[in-house]
Formats: sequence, C-alpha cells, structure tokens
Amino acid sequence: MASVPRVRFAPSPTGYLHIGGARTALFNYLYARRFGGVFILRIEDTDQERSTPESLKAILDGLKWLGIDWDEGPDKNGPHAPYFQTQRLDTYRQHADQLIAQGKAYRCYCTQEELRERRAQAEKEGRAYKYEGTCRDRKDVPEGRTAVVRFKMPSQEGTVSFDDLVLGKISKEYSDLDDWVMLRADGIPLYNYGCVIDDHLMEITLVSRGQEHVNSTFPQLMLYQSLGWQPPRFAHLPLILGADREKLSKRKHPEADVMQHARNGILPEALLNFVIRLGWSHGNDEVITRQQMMEWFDFKDVGSTSGVWNPDKLQWLNQQYFKTLPPAQIATRLATFLDRRGFRLDWGDPRGPQFVMAFRERAKTLEEMADMAVPYLKQGVTLDEKAAAKHLTAESLPLVRQVREAVAALTDWNVPALDAVIKSVSERASVGMGKVAQPVRVAVTGNTTSPGIGETLLLMGRDEALRRLDAALSRA
Repeated sequence: MASVPRVRFAPSPTGYLHIGGARTALFNYLYARRFGGVFILRIEDTDQERSTPESLKAILDGLKWLGIDWDEGPDKNGPHAPYFQTQRLDTYRQHADQLIAQGKAYRCYCTQEELRERRAQAEKEGRAYKYEGTCRDRKDVPEGRTAVVRFKMPSQEGTVSFDDLVLGKISKEYSDLDDWVMLRADGIPLYNYGCVIDDHLMEITLVSRGQEHVNSTFPQLMLYQSLGWQPPRFAHLPLILGADREKLSKRKHPEADVMQHARNGILPEALLNFVIRLGWSHGNDEVITRQQMMEWFDFKDVGSTSGVWNPDKLQWLNQQYFKTLPPAQIATRLATFLDRRGFRLDWGDPRGPQFVMAFRERAKTLEEMADMAVPYLKQGVTLDEKAAAKHLTAESLPLVRQVREAVAALTDWNVPALDAVIKSVSERASVGMGKVAQPVRVAVTGNTTSPGIGETLLLMGRDEALRRLDAALSRA
C-alpha cells in the first residue's frame, strides 16, 4: 500500500458531469490536497454503446471549470498509465487467467437466453434469482459458445465485512452473494472486477463513492481476498436529493448537470461551496473558501444523511461570492454573458468591474448582472412614459439642462465629480438632490430605478450619457 494517500475519481463517460460525481471528485481532491496525497482521474469507458468522446469532454470541462485538477490521468499521464479502462484489457485478462488457474474463477458458457429463462422461473416461484453454479466444475467446452468469466464464491459459510468511514461496520453473508461475472466474453471487465484490478495496481488507499455502491463492495472485497491483496478503506457518501426529495437524476432534474449552472451564471466558487455542504459540514460555517476546504476537509466529518438541493441557498452563496471575489475576476466571467447579448467587453475595460460593483448587491447570477448591464451598453433609451410624465416636466428640465452642461465640462468622469455636479445644481436651485437626480435618472435610464446617480452616469459613459440627456431635453 502506498505511503501517501492515493484517491481517485472514476467516472463513466456516458453523459455530462453529474453533481453527485462532482461532489465525489471534490471530496477526493480535497482529501488528497489536505493530506499531501495524489488525486487520480480514471475513465471507466467500458460501456462501449454509451461512452462517447463528447461525454468525456463534458466531464473534463466540468472538472476544469470547477478547478478540480488531477495529478494523474488524461492529459497528465503518470506512473500507472493508461488511465482509460479500454486501454487496459490485457491486464484484466491476465488476472482473470490467474484466478482461473488457481481455481478461484471459472469460464461460464451459459447463454443469455438460458439465464433469462432461469430468472423468469425464479420470479414465478417468488424467489430472488441467484446463479446456480452450472459451470463451476464444467470440464467440457461446448462447441460454438463463448464464455464469460465468473468469480467462484467460497462454498463454506462465512461473512465479509468492512468498516466504512461514513456508515460504520457493514457485513454480508457469503450465502447472499453468487458467482458474479467478472469478465465478458469480449474481454470487457464488469465494474466489480475492473475497479478492483485498477485500484490495486494504481495503489489506491481510499475509495470514496456514492452509497449506491455499498452492495458492490462485498464482491469486490471477496476478489481482494482471492488475489491476496490488501483492500483500500471505503467511504460511501450520502445521496443528493432534488428539491422534490427524490434522488437527483439526469432524467428528472436539470440541476444535476454541473455545466448547466455555469450557463445559468453561477460562479464555480459558489457551486463548490454549495456542493461540499451536501453531506459535509464544518460547524456552522456557510461560506467556505477553497483554501478553507483544503485545510478542513476529512471523511470523518461526512454525514450519512442525504443532502437536499436548495436553489435559493445556491443563489445566496453566489451573491456572497459576488461581494467577496475581486470585481475584475467576476468581470471576466460577466463578459461571456454580455457577449451572448451582443455586447463585447474587452479585457481591461474598466466598465466590467464597475458593473460588478454596481449590481452585486442585487444580482444573484451572472445572467441577472448581464441583464442589468445591457441598458448601459446599448445606444439610446426607451423612456417609461409614466416616469417621464412625472419627472421630465417644465420645472425639472431646466435642472436637467444645467446638469448636462456641467457634466459635459468635467475633465474627470468619475463618481465623486458627477455627484458633485448634482449637489451643486440642487443647491443653486434650493431643492433637494432627489429633485435633480431623479429627472436625470429617468432621462438616462428611462425609469426611476438605478444605482446612485453618479455611478449611473459613470456606467453609461460620457458620450452615451450626453446623448441621452440631449434626447430628453429635446422633449421640451
């Protein structure tokens, strides 16, 4: 067994990166980072009908977007390459042949049709089907038939058990297990076989995966025993439920797709923070930075209770990161959403961080922030006639004109200078600042709601703000 922790995430590339998979990857990644270990990405691509290059890319893209980086695996290589199961078929065949030679596995020639008939008969008799061991001691090789390789369960009574880091001690009787299929006739390993061979050869010290894999652990432990290998430790993670309290599934829950959240304008920092709290906690801490995750995470703090999806909590966390991450960092991500709306914001454009600062108290997603920014980027404004009738009057337009002349003369277009103009005009007219700011706000935004007037004019930019003021003044 390796002297440093070695953990892995082993997805099947048959669809997008699922939130549950992302949590498994995150927990393993954090455990490796905290304890100076190695995080391995292994691709279990043996479902040849459903595995696709597009799905592989979607999984890799999802991990990269979340910032979950692997030490060994695709694009990284490493001492235990290859990291794709379909490239390791000779290894599985060799170990299967070894077990057959030792009498611990055997070739089974039963056809699928025969097995279906026996299973149907068992159901008719009201009992669970368990392979009868028809080929356990078979010496002849039926002509024209291919063979799978089955594991030979010990014939004596016994118990297989393990101490799960999350669930505690779990046991199962030998009699509850059957001679399960290890290797298909075409040489493709089944899950319980392939993952054991790979985990041992890749020196995995701890296997963390969802609770749905608990029952798979028992046949795997029997295989470790037969091969004389020390098994890793196991941690089976609680389920993630949708808001409807059903298991979060690709079929029913769009939020199961990690990259759907990226498209919806959720920050990866917020999604990571949300996901880690689905089964793990650190006191009452809600907002947990990546650095804190790496300092605090341990499987001993993972609970067994299912986590429940809470979209409001996710958006709340997203808004917290809007307020705490550097505005320039958020602005680079906001640019993508503005680009989708036809407005290009070049890197380094000061308006990007300005938009973030202006809207981060109200926007919950980058989608919402982009929608709030668009009116400041397009040319011209559509006036709300009700607001215009109330605020762009014969009494207020002269004040708007004074503001227009004063801001046009400014050498520095910044919030303090712009606010000072509003204050000066209101003082000269002996009216409250709102009597000046609100008509100007309606003139440049078309309605009565916006950030502070100086900030509003800053976001608009000098040329566009003057054009909109002129358009309002032309109504007189």
